[in-house]
Amino acid sequence: MDNPCLADALVPMPDGSALRLPLRDYGAIGVTGLVANQASFAVTRRLAGWMAEAARALAPEVVVGLPTLGHVFGPLVAEALGHANWVAPGYSRKLWYEERLSVPLASSTTPAPRRLWLDPRLLDRLEGRRVLLVDDVISTGHSALAGLALLAAAGVRPVAACVAMAQGDRWRAAWPREVPLVAAFATPLYRPTPEGWVPRPETAPRDVAL
Repeated sequence: MDNPCLADALVPMPDGSALRLPLRDYGAIGVTGLVANQASFAVTRRLAGWMAEAARALAPEVVVGLPTLGHVFGPLVAEALGHANWVAPGYSRKLWYEERLSVPLASSTTPAPRRLWLDPRLLDRLEGRRVLLVDDVISTGHSALAGLALLAAAGVRPVAACVAMAQGDRWRAAWPREVPLVAAFATPLYRPTPEGWVPRPETAPRDVAL
């Protein structure tokens, strides 16, 4: 198991097709990997379309896309929902940013701590609006929870969070139930066996609106 890419998995998509994703070794578990900025335009557009459809019934009025890979889907989902623009928090602080509109963040794929910042000039896009938080993947939930905390600092509770892939169930314990989570598709965790890695169906997200 020295190679972090174990094999490939064919993951069912909403239209009956399948997306080939690499399996990655996280030690006791294996996970399906989705790196949005390495995917083709055709793949990201289809995923964004399914994300928008999953969120449409919630009537979002503005999309907030989390960095880094949520920035791939943020503008596409916003456009698919008929929005004129979107909001993009970032990891770098501009001169006019305010400390109060930032939160600490560490994710499962990037464990080094850093801060997530929101441009105060964009607050008027959020005030009184139905906000949809968008990211590429939810795995442990750390990035999405930081996104919720950043929105809370701006006085916003989103109507939902939306991801391309809900990966396993490790995020569920800490996720606030009052914030629905929708996804284009979901995948289980995998476990090692002498014959190779096999899915653990009980870890497939069951409370995600697909």
